[in-house]
Amino acid sequence: MTNVINYISSAAIPVIIILIILYGLKEKNKVFDTFLNGSKEGIEIVFKMFPTLIGIFLAVGALRSSGLIDLIVNLITPLTNLLEIPSQIMPLAILRPISGSASMAVAVDIMQNYGVDTLTGLITSTIMGSTETTFYTIAIYTSAVGIKKTRGILFAALAADVAGMVASTIICRILS
Repeated sequence: MTNVINYISSAAIPVIIILIILYGLKEKNKVFDTFLNGSKEGIEIVFKMFPTLIGIFLAVGALRSSGLIDLIVNLITPLTNLLEIPSQIMPLAILRPISGSASMAVAVDIMQNYGVDTLTGLITSTIMGSTETTFYTIAIYTSAVGIKKTRGILFAALAADVAGMVASTIICRILS
């Protein structure tokens, strides 16, 4: 059974490419020209997004190396203790909206230190699955289409992230 699944996985992309080419030929489209035009548009989008990505990567690096995250965690620890939210997940809660790779590193660190089957590990896993790298996603999508006013989008997305993190904590407490 595993061999069949591996075969299907390996064959999926080439089969889809062949189907697209055959459909293009059936519709009498110039498949290669269409591919080249799409590639050109993709490169233009990458060049438009590049400054935004550099800014996000620099901001994440500055946050991690400056100790600002630790300071924020120390400041909000009394509140998290009052709400019975493990303070160990707060670096993840701060970094998750900003960077997927940084939050993944923090999540792995939390799970190595506290275990995957602990309440802290379960909350960490649930947060990783129920939230998004908000700033990155907004930056990519809005810069790709030229949207400049993102305040409303940012507020709604961050509210959804907070709701996901709070819900993760509550649900994991109930189920564990």
